[in-house]
Amino acid sequence: MTDSPASEQELDIDRLRFALIPGIGPAIRRALLEHFDSPADVLQASDLSLRRVRGIGPKLSQLIQTAPQLHEAEELQQICRRSEIKIVLESDEHYPRTLQTLSDPPGVLFQSGDWQPFDRIAVAIVGTRHASRYGLEQAGQLAASLSRCGYTIVSGLARGIDTAAHRATLEAGGRTIAVLGSGLLNIYPPENMTLAKNVKESGALVSELPPYRPPMAGTFPQRNRLISGLSLGVIVIEAATRSGALITASHAAEQGREVFALPGPVTSRVSRGCHRLIQDGAKLVQSVDDVLEELGPLAENVEDPDGHLLRHPAELQLNDQERSVLDAIEVSPTNIDDVIVCSELPVSRVLATLHVLETRHLIQRLPGNAVARR
Repeated sequence: MTDSPASEQELDIDRLRFALIPGIGPAIRRALLEHFDSPADVLQASDLSLRRVRGIGPKLSQLIQTAPQLHEAEELQQICRRSEIKIVLESDEHYPRTLQTLSDPPGVLFQSGDWQPFDRIAVAIVGTRHASRYGLEQAGQLAASLSRCGYTIVSGLARGIDTAAHRATLEAGGRTIAVLGSGLLNIYPPENMTLAKNVKESGALVSELPPYRPPMAGTFPQRNRLISGLSLGVIVIEAATRSGALITASHAAEQGREVFALPGPVTSRVSRGCHRLIQDGAKLVQSVDDVLEELGPLAENVEDPDGHLLRHPAELQLNDQERSVLDAIEVSPTNIDDVIVCSELPVSRVLATLHVLETRHLIQRLPGNAVARR
């Protein structure tokens, strides 16, 4: 095995060092690269040269000049390599396209697990850490139902609603992504270590913070923009009037994502935030159908990295028998007898499969022994 040219290694390290500089958004990053041509040139620039770039003042210039040193970036790469953590830079092919549309996407993401193209068809479920039994049950039911319909569930691995959403998704055999407010080697809360491992195996753990970074109060509101940014919409299950879940909902609204809220008892403190969201125009959620009705058209227009429309998320999980039955059903009313003939399957299997397809909201039952695609 031959080593990569030194120039390529240096370029990778310089890209990482550049991405790790705090306080620099995409517009400033682009302006710097247009002015200096490469991350290496930016990192070597003098204060006078840096301040010739529009948007660079004394503070940002100082941050750039004190960027992580070469040995620090190399050590970070080694830690990530040993821990099977992927370093994904904003300019990389595998950087989530949904985050590239944000006004402040992170320059670097640390990721355990794998992204899939259909993870772009995702729903965030968030809420209070001090959830009621009602809230936990509703979070679990919605997460399980949406995951069975093929949606990836995004949340923050926090106690309460987040934990219920992740667990229900895994139990339903779905994919889930956890966005952390700490480094990936510093799981918080610590009692969710096993859950984090399971999420990694069935989706991904993501953070914009270096692996050993501890959780801090300011990092959680910051990570909430990524939870909403990775999703088509955000469902708030329970939230008090000053809940972090409301920050996620606010980010979602600013990012052009759909906002949903579950109502609760008027006497419930942890439902007041949800009621305020509904008053302000959030979609009231009584069942999974309320979410699917709103997100269905959005999911049908999501493209994969090659620019091709992704198929309906639930269709991606069909086995051969389910695919055969679905292919026999038209958008217009289709008699079940015709489905049996076309699919060439026994009556009992067709009827059982129709139930599965209906549960996944791919078809609907119609009067007169008929079905139709949704």
